[in-house]
Amino acid sequence: MSQKMNLKELDFNNIGNWPQQAKVVFCALLALLIVFLAWFALISGKREELASLESTETSLREEFTKEQGRAVNLAPLKQQLAQMEQVLQQMLRQLPSKTEMPDLIIDISQTALSSGLVNELFQPGAEQPKEFYAEKPIALRMVGSYHQFGAFVSGVASLPRVVILTMHDINLKPKDPKTGITARSGALELSGTVKTYRYLDELEMEAQEKAAAADKTAKPGGTP
Repeated sequence: MSQKMNLKELDFNNIGNWPQQAKVVFCALLALLIVFLAWFALISGKREELASLESTETSLREEFTKEQGRAVNLAPLKQQLAQMEQVLQQMLRQLPSKTEMPDLIIDISQTALSSGLVNELFQPGAEQPKEFYAEKPIALRMVGSYHQFGAFVSGVASLPRVVILTMHDINLKPKDPKTGITARSGALELSGTVKTYRYLDELEMEAQEKAAAADKTAKPGGTP
């Protein structure tokens, strides 16, 4: 009887009565199928794991390359920062000190007078310490001509110490001869606030740092 006929005569509902050779072939095929399915399931899971690991490796390599670039540039950046801090300190040291500030204010007032300006108001205010410097506001009202104001600015720039003056709420208008100190016709009145600056010494810097730390601690979310 041919193999084709034998296959047709096999009853899958009664495998126990199959011929011995058919049973061996069927068991071998079944074993191969089980091995293939197990292998496929195992390899499929490992492929996904491998893809995940490869993606993680790529991300880590990119992060390593980025951090390596930062590390290479860290030393030059630190050097540049140190140089910038040194230049900043040198510039700050050119500003007036605490002991020089009273004389500086007198010099500014005298420069205005020597330029021909009339000081109707020249009132220094309370000093306001900042992070590494202190500012001194001066409320003023001066009367004079364009040329006299120009001479005043030039005179302040010629003072021995570096003087920084910033203007705030400045108002320049023709002076009314009927108000304030008598002024000739065509005079101008400049009013507002100017601020001059000085550097803080080491003790003052330490006090500022302590005050900033205390203020940070006192705020919500600060470390007690």
